[in-house]
Amino acid sequence: MASAFKNALRQLADSSALLASDFPDKRRFRQAIDHLKNPQRLLKKKLVLRLDGQKKASFQAFRSQYNDARGPFKGGIRFHPQVSEDEVKALSFWMAVKCAVTDIPYGGGKGGIKIDPKKHSEAELRRLSKEYASWLSPYIGPWKDVPAPDVNTGEREMAWMLEAFEGRFGSHAPATFTGKPIALGGSLGRTEATGQGGVYILSEYSKIKKLKNSKTEIAVQGFGNVGFWFSKLAGKLGYKIVAVSDSSGGIYDPKGLNVDKLSLLKEKFGSFEKASKKEGLKFITNEDVLTLPVDILAPAALENAIGEDNAMRVKAKAILELANGPTSPEGEKILLRKKVDVIPDVLCNAGGVTVSYFEWVQNLHGYRWTKERVNSELSVVMKKSFGDIYSIVKSKKVSFRNAAYILALKRIVDAMMLRGRV
Repeated sequence: MASAFKNALRQLADSSALLASDFPDKRRFRQAIDHLKNPQRLLKKKLVLRLDGQKKASFQAFRSQYNDARGPFKGGIRFHPQVSEDEVKALSFWMAVKCAVTDIPYGGGKGGIKIDPKKHSEAELRRLSKEYASWLSPYIGPWKDVPAPDVNTGEREMAWMLEAFEGRFGSHAPATFTGKPIALGGSLGRTEATGQGGVYILSEYSKIKKLKNSKTEIAVQGFGNVGFWFSKLAGKLGYKIVAVSDSSGGIYDPKGLNVDKLSLLKEKFGSFEKASKKEGLKFITNEDVLTLPVDILAPAALENAIGEDNAMRVKAKAILELANGPTSPEGEKILLRKKVDVIPDVLCNAGGVTVSYFEWVQNLHGYRWTKERVNSELSVVMKKSFGDIYSIVKSKKVSFRNAAYILALKRIVDAMMLRGRV
């Protein structure tokens, strides 16, 4: 499998080729694209942690800061055994693109620690979180780099990291981290923000395709935070959710599913596979979920879920990418040949970073918005972003992904040129 960063550079090359004609000064444009082939800064360090039994262990830590021409770096911190330099570089590039797509004033960042958090106590994770934040403290801050939660991290870890950062400088700086607990300056509406943003994109896509909510069948692969909230909120609008899945497999009912009921069953039995046996529900594999005859397929779980090996079997009319990178470049080529619209992750799942931006704004002002205001502002951003991309789809006759990258790269390159970086 190609490295994530090689895939990112391929997307950069493809999109810059389509964008070049928009820039009269080809030399400066090429310089800007060359700058974008690497992060501005890549931080790496082995963090030493004293374990509960007094032994010491070291863990590889990373932070990739991609491009800050449009504003402070922004991106999550993940705790996972597969964290690597390649991964954080790719994800920080995609974050720069995502922020530019939604026109929020950030660059891209991503960080992580190579660790299996399930094998460590809460006290060990707390010490490691604080060590990580202390190490990064010279390089992060409200106007430098604003980290957030990611895989296996959440508001608990952000609270620990904020405490360590503020301890280094002796002053409050809540806008340094987003995804914090509400009591420490977190934003209302953040929990469901990514799923909510995806539903706003679904609504806009439905308008251009003239789809009727009640007749639009949707299969959702993945039932974590994003998959659950997307399914729940889309169902509230009358869309027919016919399949949802977790790591064990999926539940399918062509008549439509009750998402709240399934959430309770998953909580009770631990997995959809066990729930299906106990409750007599139709159980299908995750691969089956991807190949159902539905209007919209929303992959909300793993990277490369749709690839060269299974794209021909996908029967959905459109893909709504709620996960990061769920469609491989080879898989997408096949889907596009089949005239399947692929609405890219850098648009569909940008609700999370957008509400993180709102949290940052609230912290800088020392003020809290209502949940209604958060969702109203999110709706404006997501709908405008979809409209901006769709106008490029029509004018340049390109895919939704290419249109998103053309839009984002133009905004980033324009900012670099205005600053005189190239």
